[in-house]
Amino acid sequence: MASTKPVNFLEVCHVSPSSTSPESSTELYLPLIFSYIFNLKFPPVQGIFFYKLTELTPTFFNSVILPKVKHALSLTLSHFHPLAGNLTWPPNSIKPVIMYNTPDDGIKLTVAESSADFDHLCSEVHDAIESHHYVPNVSISDTIASTLATQITLFPNKGFCIGHTTNHAVLDGLSVSFFMNAWARICRQLVDEKMEIPSLLPEELTPFFNRTVVQDPEGLDMWYLNFWLGVKLPGSDDNTRSLKPFPFPETPPNLQLREMVKSQLDNFGSKEETNQTKPIHLSTYVLVYANTLIKILITVDCRPRLNPPLPKNYIGNCVSSFDVVVEGEDLMKENGVAYVAKRLTEMIKGLENRSVFEGAKERLPYNDWEPDIRQVRAAGTNRFGMYGADFGWGKSSNVKVTTIDRLDAFSIMESKDESGGVELGLALKEHEMKLFGSLFASGLRM
Repeated sequence: MASTKPVNFLEVCHVSPSSTSPESSTELYLPLIFSYIFNLKFPPVQGIFFYKLTELTPTFFNSVILPKVKHALSLTLSHFHPLAGNLTWPPNSIKPVIMYNTPDDGIKLTVAESSADFDHLCSEVHDAIESHHYVPNVSISDTIASTLATQITLFPNKGFCIGHTTNHAVLDGLSVSFFMNAWARICRQLVDEKMEIPSLLPEELTPFFNRTVVQDPEGLDMWYLNFWLGVKLPGSDDNTRSLKPFPFPETPPNLQLREMVKSQLDNFGSKEETNQTKPIHLSTYVLVYANTLIKILITVDCRPRLNPPLPKNYIGNCVSSFDVVVEGEDLMKENGVAYVAKRLTEMIKGLENRSVFEGAKERLPYNDWEPDIRQVRAAGTNRFGMYGADFGWGKSSNVKVTTIDRLDAFSIMESKDESGGVELGLALKEHEMKLFGSLFASGLRM
């Protein structure tokens, strides 16, 4: 096991949008739409991108990698000005807002060096708590909260990693992927030194922030806000008019598994045990969910489901949750996995011709009145393109979502080898992990 404090923190930088941007001095004010407020009190989301460079020296890191990563971050923020601002809740405002006030606004970049075993941290199984050293904290008070914080850590002669912590009320997973890929793209252009204007982004990575196009005919923004104002959890702040998220539970001594699921998914789900006269279509997203218990929450991207639909490069939080409740008895049957997959497929198919506003007031962000139902949710999807974030020294060797060990969740993302498979990450106690590995593998072979 790695040492309990393997990280030496060297510097905490404040990175502002590039002053060469004409918008760096423009004050911005973005109201929160209903989907932001739906996620207002959820804890921040954290993730790590690992980059393997076996001959990386502290000299090269400090003279080349770090300056270019910092510069690229500043140039990237010139495209993503709201992320350099803060989520605030002024006394005279009914709802929280995102504000970018001055060119002095920016985000925190922590610089560190680690003596831990880089390969161990990238391995399929390790203590989940070991990853916590490589993601930064974000500043959150009752009235003001950072939107984003980053950390870059050197592993001498092994590589480096970039960790991020994002305010979930402000950014969903797709937006995080867009930002990381834009940052990586600009850094790669700085490394290449051939582009005349390295800060340029292609159209597909140019962010869209316009909130006026979002319609909320049901008044869901105030519906969800009033819901949060009425929720009080043990250990949370007495002031319900607060931006502070619900507290994280402590991480137990769990193990985190990263499992590669490849071509088996293509043939799974059309077996006789589904009791169907014709095969059902099972996406990779559905197949991973089919191996979990018991109330399964799926995060749905609302962008294409609004009227008018939002572009894919809309940056913010535009997701909502839908769920399927499965009886434990059904899961214990021989065809339990296929049964869950069928239920999830039916639910997802039902969303194709359904407005996101239908039943939205019944889909509460949080409830604690179902003590006999275990809720499990996913972080991410296999369509975010996280492994595309190449900062100029090669694609990431591993990407992890670290908050799953405290949220009773599991992560999904695309396979790094671009095989069409997915990577599944979850945190369980050691004996549970061994059992899960065996059941999951046998389930896919059914």
